[in-house]
Amino acid sequence: MAKFTVPVQESLLNAYSLFNEEDEVNESPIEEVKLTVPTTDDWTLPVLTFRTWFLGVATCIILTTISTFTSFRQNPIMFPMLTIQLLILPAGKLMETILPAKNIRIPGTKWQFSLNPGPFNIKEHVVISTFASSGVGSTSAIDIMATVKAFFKTTIHPLASFLLILTTNVFGIGFVGFFMKLLVDSPHMWWPEVLPSVAFFRALHEKEVKSGRNLTRLQFFFLASVLSFSYYVVPGYFFPSISALSFVCWIRKHSVTAQQLGSGLNGFGFGSFTLDWNTVVGFTGSPFVIPFSAVANALVGFVIFLYIVIPIAYLCNSYKAKNFPLVSTDVYDAHGNLYNISRILDEKTLKFDQVAYDNYSELYLSVMSVYSYGFTFASIASCFSEIALFHGSLIWGQLTKAFQSGNGVDVHVKMMKKYDTIPLWWFIILLISMTGLTIWTCEGFGNQLQLPYWGVLLLCVLVLILMPSFGVLRATVSK
Repeated sequence: MAKFTVPVQESLLNAYSLFNEEDEVNESPIEEVKLTVPTTDDWTLPVLTFRTWFLGVATCIILTTISTFTSFRQNPIMFPMLTIQLLILPAGKLMETILPAKNIRIPGTKWQFSLNPGPFNIKEHVVISTFASSGVGSTSAIDIMATVKAFFKTTIHPLASFLLILTTNVFGIGFVGFFMKLLVDSPHMWWPEVLPSVAFFRALHEKEVKSGRNLTRLQFFFLASVLSFSYYVVPGYFFPSISALSFVCWIRKHSVTAQQLGSGLNGFGFGSFTLDWNTVVGFTGSPFVIPFSAVANALVGFVIFLYIVIPIAYLCNSYKAKNFPLVSTDVYDAHGNLYNISRILDEKTLKFDQVAYDNYSELYLSVMSVYSYGFTFASIASCFSEIALFHGSLIWGQLTKAFQSGNGVDVHVKMMKKYDTIPLWWFIILLISMTGLTIWTCEGFGNQLQLPYWGVLLLCVLVLILMPSFGVLRATVSK
């Protein structure tokens, strides 16, 4: 029998030509996505390779260990994802160079894998970065255990501690399957904060022909990185004071009123500005990523809250505002001292003691904290209003089309249909199992965590109610 071979160029052409002319019409309705995300996909590239698992698991373990260990320091070590992604590339290229192209068979099975399946590719890089992102930052469950041990001189059962960490990190994944049609498959859910990563990976892995004097994406990336690093050392190491310049405080150093008006840390920040980019992006995120409408909305809300609501509340002595600092996250008693939480808790069980609370003092917050909490709760209702007024009909139409016939999707979703999707019942099993483990962790072990079973069930209901609104806002304006 004759054996035919397909030329390499034709094979690559077939790999990239996944759509007909009708599909090309279904481009993304978002202009930023059109300019950033390619409409081609080489499905022949290996993904879950030995390099992926080795580097992914290794970086996750290393970053988790360092992040957790240093999170207790006043200045914890932070690893920007951009730095990690840059370090992964030479590590992958090194393994591509030194590892032999040898197949390894797993003993007792028919499974085998290659140590070096070929050049280190963009898909491996993305998956390894996903592994690494799971290790950036410490889990909030660690804070609970550390607080109990450091301030209340007791410990949580080791198994309860392990289950607390496990469930708090995995519990939310069970809800993912219920919202993929809405938040992932819909072409209008474009996730602005993800697009810089797409451009970054393309710049590192795709070969681009330079035309004239124009810079390629890779050249522009390295130029921007060098310039950014060169300037960052100024506010980061040489002159940290330029991160917050408060001229009003400099003029009247010992004036309480001047501190309240001009300090960005303890007051309104009138006349304060910064020359540190990290300070600029610390609150709203990068203005190059977030849509202008979202930045403008946040700025208007900031001005109304800080320069109108808070001064009026302070002058009117709302919630006894003048008895406490203007801006503070601390909790105070009726005499203006820091609140002693231990005085209102049972020494053995750490449960709330109503009698001790009545004999001690009510809780007091700074006026800034009081209204911050109030507006935070109000923002929940505003999310529903935002979705209903501006996105309601669009989301309903897209969601209906996606569930009924698979229509209403763009070229990127159609590309992904070539791959097997995670069945919904996987998410259901994960959610049920994690819910059961969470209830056992809270109700068992002597009720150390003090969260009843109905609190866990209420949490599930709140997620199902709030996730669509919060998810749509995050997917459209990164907020």
